[in-house]
Formats: sequence, C-alpha cells, structure tokens
Amino acid sequence: MPSAQKQDYLWIAVGDIHDEPQCFARIPELSHADGIIVTGDLTVTGGVKQAELVMEALSACGIPVLAQIGNMDRPEVDQWLSEKGCNLHTSTRELTPQIAIFGVGASTFTPFGTPSEFPESAFSAWLEACWKKARAYPQRVLVSHNPPKDTNCDAISEGVHVGSTAVREFIEENQPDICLCGHIHEARAMDRIGRTLVVNPGPLVQGGYVLLRSNAGTLSAELKILEEPEC
Repeated sequence: MPSAQKQDYLWIAVGDIHDEPQCFARIPELSHADGIIVTGDLTVTGGVKQAELVMEALSACGIPVLAQIGNMDRPEVDQWLSEKGCNLHTSTRELTPQIAIFGVGASTFTPFGTPSEFPESAFSAWLEACWKKARAYPQRVLVSHNPPKDTNCDAISEGVHVGSTAVREFIEENQPDICLCGHIHEARAMDRIGRTLVVNPGPLVQGGYVLLRSNAGTLSAELKILEEPEC
C-alpha cells in the first residue's frame, strides 16, 4: 500500500461483483487511487478460475487490490487470496501508519445455501481476533461483507433487516471509524452506528462504489454512483 510520506490517500471500494467487473474501469477517480478494496462476492458460486478473472480485471490499473470472499464465493477462493497475499478475510493490515483495515468476508446463514456461510459466533470470534491488532491504530476501517443488522444497509425489499448481529454488536462496542459492507444488493445506503459510518455501495454492476479518503489525517468515506450505472 502507499508510502508513509504521503499525506493524502484514496482507495476505491467495491463489492458484489458477481463475475461482472466491467463497470470498474469506468470509475473516474480510479486514475488517482492508491488501492482497491473488495468487500466480497467476486463470483457467482465460483471458484479460483472465476475469481482470478475478476481480480485480473481489477488489477489491470496497476494498483494494489485487497479482497475477501463473500457468501457466493467458494471456500477455495479464500485460500487462493491468502496465497496471493491480498486477503482481507480474518486479517488485519496497515493501510497507512495511522490506519488499520480488517475484514470479515462470507456471510451468516441465508435461505439459499450459498457456498460460504457461517454462524454469528464465527463472526464474533473473527472480529475479536482482528481487533486485537487493529485497535493499536488511531483509525480503523472494518470491511464486512455482511452489513450490521438494523441499519439502512441491511434491509431487503420487504423492509426486513437481515444483517449480522455479531457485526452490529462489535461496532457498537468498539466503534471503528468506518464499516464498508455489501451483500444486500437493494440496500445501497449510508448509515451510522454511534460514530461509525456504515456504507453499502450495492453491486458493482449497478454502478455503486465508495471513495475511502485520508486527507491530512482525516478519514472519510463517500458513496458514489456512476452516471450511467447499468454496465
């Protein structure tokens, strides 16, 4: 990731790519970005072959990519991302000397039996383990494929909130600066839990993305949508 000498940084965050990365190259801020963050769901129940095609498309701009599995990616993708050295799932990394980023991919159980689903207790354990390292940094960014429960970012079309209770409880207790999430396609939104800003950009193919910025020590996130979102 970028060098410690810089004062201003920009990362592009996307998610729910589902084998359709073609919108990514149209993001206007991409030429100024220092890195790319993927919140999960590179594929549609795909394995390494499908994930590799997506990652190649994202990596074509020549800046670092950090990614993690969503519930729609097979478990083998998690191992492959680790072998590539770019996995966020259950990992804490340094974005800058002031900013830690840590991730929990996959999702809690769904009605659809997707490839990577786990109980709430697993998310609680993963988050606690990541936080032990992340808490040492002045600023922290959580990347959770599963949105926290009972926010604007986790409501399905019927208005039912289907996010993770473990992720919500973690945020309530520890208050990371920003939570980037996804998973619920129809819940493109921003919300707050205490001082934590929660952002779900929705699926990439619908044109949603997030600008994560650090300007002279001030960390912010902005929800953006491509002018012609359908790619």
